[in-house]
Amino acid sequence: MAFIIDRYTAYRIPDDPKSPIRYAWEMVRRDHETVFGAAPTLGDQAHADVVFRYAKPEDRCPAYPESFCFRFSRGGNGTTLHIAAEDDLGLVFGMLEYSRKYLGVDPWWFWADLPPAPRSHVAVPADDYDSPEPFVRFRGWFVNDEVCLIGWKEEYPPSREVWEPVFEALLRCGGNMVIPGTDLPKHGVHADLASEMGLWVSHHHAEPLGAEMFLRAYEGKKASYQENPQLFEKLWEEAIEKQKDRRIVWVLSFRGQGDQPFWIQDPAFDTPEKRGEMISRVVRKQYDMVRAKVADPYCCVALYGEISELYKAGHIDIPDDIIKIWADNGYGRMVSRRNGNENLRVPALPLPDEAGKHGIYYHVTFHDLQASNHLTMFPADAELIRGEVDEAFRVGANDYVLVNSGNIRPHLYTLDLMRELWTRGEADTEEHLRAFVGRMFNSKQSEIAELYRDYARRTIPYGPNEDDRAGDEFYHHPARQIVGHWLQGRSEQPDRRLNWATGVVDFPEQVEWFRRKCADAVPGWLELKERIERLLPKLAEPDQIRLKDHLLFHVELHLSGCEGFDKLGQSYRAYREGNYPLAFVYATQALWKYEKGLIALKQAEHGKWANFFRADWLTNIESTVQNIDTLRRWLRMQGDSPDFFAWYKHFVMPETEKYIYLENTHRNPLPDDELARRLADKFGV
Repeated sequence: MAFIIDRYTAYRIPDDPKSPIRYAWEMVRRDHETVFGAAPTLGDQAHADVVFRYAKPEDRCPAYPESFCFRFSRGGNGTTLHIAAEDDLGLVFGMLEYSRKYLGVDPWWFWADLPPAPRSHVAVPADDYDSPEPFVRFRGWFVNDEVCLIGWKEEYPPSREVWEPVFEALLRCGGNMVIPGTDLPKHGVHADLASEMGLWVSHHHAEPLGAEMFLRAYEGKKASYQENPQLFEKLWEEAIEKQKDRRIVWVLSFRGQGDQPFWIQDPAFDTPEKRGEMISRVVRKQYDMVRAKVADPYCCVALYGEISELYKAGHIDIPDDIIKIWADNGYGRMVSRRNGNENLRVPALPLPDEAGKHGIYYHVTFHDLQASNHLTMFPADAELIRGEVDEAFRVGANDYVLVNSGNIRPHLYTLDLMRELWTRGEADTEEHLRAFVGRMFNSKQSEIAELYRDYARRTIPYGPNEDDRAGDEFYHHPARQIVGHWLQGRSEQPDRRLNWATGVVDFPEQVEWFRRKCADAVPGWLELKERIERLLPKLAEPDQIRLKDHLLFHVELHLSGCEGFDKLGQSYRAYREGNYPLAFVYATQALWKYEKGLIALKQAEHGKWANFFRADWLTNIESTVQNIDTLRRWLRMQGDSPDFFAWYKHFVMPETEKYIYLENTHRNPLPDDELARRLADKFGV
């Protein structure tokens, strides 16, 4: 017999509910009102249809941490649904599963503008249900490089208005752990709110134990543990004392100030042995300090950068009950990350059957000033993600999965894939894509799924490896480096900062390498953009908005970047040939193309998303536009200065006017855009 949920359904929550339950109830209350058009009532034990409570032995709920179960009870007043759990977070997950399973609320409802459909009632089978145990014990997000979240609202650090939708989405994805932001002021609400909502809180690897940065706390002191151990330990002690009663996954680490190797500030540690011994000693000290205050703590060490290299070389000793966290290279491959022009690609996974606990830190978004995807989706095929995570699980790195989630909104597709992987331990990328598109769009799902597949096929392959695919930063950081190198008068020498992409070649060849890569990609991006635009009128308005925000937006950033870089390269080539007017035209056209990226950002800021991209400080499309504007002004000075009339007179003015014009009526210089348009018509470009 079916169990009916409707506007009259009454609920009960535990008496004097703890903070996580209060937040979860507010979510369910809102969901119920959205679906049925009326706020739900809270009844007593005898008059509640849905009861959220802690488990009893007779419920026989699953025994793993944070589990829950659905139990239908039939009595004189009808059927009652009991959702029971052993602990707070289990009950939160049970309440949100009720919302997803029966009320139809998607984990991404907020971020995808995907409200649940209104209903008069919902009829569900009165079948008991046991939650399956997630494949990964600790699973969550590092909300990192979160400049869009920071700049979205006026208040800094970001307020509850910003953080609540982030943490709610994570909980709805089954995540139980978060690093809430990067180097935000300690008085911000981010860490407190995450704890209030029931999440385990962890720390950035450059801020061990969540402690204050040494140089912030002790201005003018030397950040040397060798010289000032008591000062470091005071900060660690304060951090432990503040957090000891919370759900914490303690990060033990020792990196230098500003997230760099500690020996940069303490050069006495000049051998791998000395460095490894110091890190081992500090980790052991932090471990002992936590254990002195917290019973059976969960601790981890991020094997990131130089720490990974020292550990693999046998210079670092870590107790087996500390989870060792292995990191991908920022582009999805479980190898060491590229550092400037050095790209050793050392495998970054434990050996099969290696002792201890292991997990991974994985990027679906990254910021590296080279080719990473910050504003746009993961540039490689989703099968790369599945394969790398599957291999990590195969060798035992499944105690912990931390996903770099960036600003959330641009990365829903890959975050959703990671949700399935950490829940089930496996995923079929084709089935996942079909299911994801099916949840996001009400029609034309097969066509939209093919557009998502083609997105990864259109990204620029800039190197020999499968993960060498260009994200949005590829079009901007290198372009600004080229403009700076050029205008600084250094173009007789190559720009070594670009060798990671071009190899060791002369500067003109470096510029041409980027120009050609981008020019070759333009037709593919144009074709994909046109297909999306042809499909849009066939969709209902909400689906149109989602397709624009979550696919067309990304395509337009790639296309504008490719077209802009192509024109920049053409400008440099004309400049080298001494054709300054033509170089000026191409530079102006580059500016116009890059400005299309700014338009795409602005168009995605509708409704509640107003100002979401105003803090684009990392890819920084506006800075690229400003750099190109500087370039074209500089180019105009090469032949049109000082009166800025010569090019107009030489190329644009009618022949009959050149010899009879009066300066008082013809010497008003044309603005750059207008002059460029007229010269482009003259040159046929």
